[in-house]
Amino acid sequence: MNDALLILMRWLHISSVVVLIGGVIYGRLVLAPALAPLADQARKETWDRIAAAFRGWIMAAVAGLLASGLYNLLQKTNPPAGYHMVFGIKMLLALHVFAVGFLLGKPGVEEAKRTRWMTGILFSGLAVIAISAYLRWMSR
Repeated sequence: MNDALLILMRWLHISSVVVLIGGVIYGRLVLAPALAPLADQARKETWDRIAAAFRGWIMAAVAGLLASGLYNLLQKTNPPAGYHMVFGIKMLLALHVFAVGFLLGKPGVEEAKRTRWMTGILFSGLAVIAISAYLRWMSR
C-alpha cells in the first residue's frame, strides 16, 4: 500500500506542476501573442474569460502541490547535507509561483501586468523544476 501511495503522490505532484506551469507557459507564449491583434476591449474580455476558466485549475494545482509536496518531504529519511537549504530556495520560488498564480486568476487585470506576471511565473516555475531535478539527484 505504501508504494501505491508514493506513486500516487508523485503522479499528483508532477500532474499539478504540468497544469500550473504548463498552463502559464501556454498563456504567455501562445495566447498572449495570439490575442495581441484583437481590439482592446475584445482582448480584455477574452483575458477575463481565460482567467476565470483557469482560476479553479490554479487552485487545484496548488492544493495538489502542497499536499503531495508535504507528503514527499515527510518521506525523506536522512537527506544529504545541503538538501534542506536547496529545498528552502525551491520553496521560496514555489511560493512566488503560487502567489502570482492566484493573482492571474483575477479578472480585470491590465494586460501588461498579466503578461509580466506570466513571464515571472514562467522563469520561477522552470527554476523550481530545475531545482527539483537537482534535489532528486542529491537524494539518489
